[in-house]
Amino acid sequence: MLSIRPETPADVAAVREVNRLAFERPNEASLVDAIRASDAFLPDLSLVADDGGRIVGHVLFTRIGIRTAAGLVPALALAPIAVHPGRQREGIGAQLIRRGLDEAQRHGERIVIVVGHPDYYPRFGFVPARARGLEIPFPVPDGVFLVRELARRHSTASAARSSTRRHSTRFERVARRGTVEFDGGRE
Repeated sequence: MLSIRPETPADVAAVREVNRLAFERPNEASLVDAIRASDAFLPDLSLVADDGGRIVGHVLFTRIGIRTAAGLVPALALAPIAVHPGRQREGIGAQLIRRGLDEAQRHGERIVIVVGHPDYYPRFGFVPARARGLEIPFPVPDGVFLVRELARRHSTASAARSSTRRHSTRFERVARRGTVEFDGGRE
């Protein structure tokens, strides 16, 4: 039976392998390892899909901030989401994302951004981020830069209008260059 739960130290190798297989390269697996070693890592929001002791999926929500005229607004980035190739198209990724969003909201998080497929993420409530006044520090098409507001008491439009969304330094380097620069968790 499939269960969605926070990763444990015993899951690290399996999480790495699921990411490597899902993306057919080591970049995302290395990204997860680097984020896990950073202050942007939120253990309760690194979730695995466990099927009878076998890890078949993983999603990571990472601490970021949105720079506004009033200061830095805490937010999350959803990335990566990975499902073992032999288990794709079973809804595992959707279960991971829904559970992650629920957990993020339960923890009091207000905003989640993702750079992802514009036909997939709207089913989870994501909308174009630039239309909400957000920017990103590297070039991406409007349709793939998306945001989801988790709490009504905080509006992404008012709190972050004309703002720049900022990843943690390590995440930004990875996203811009496509490689991880591991520095032992120091920024």
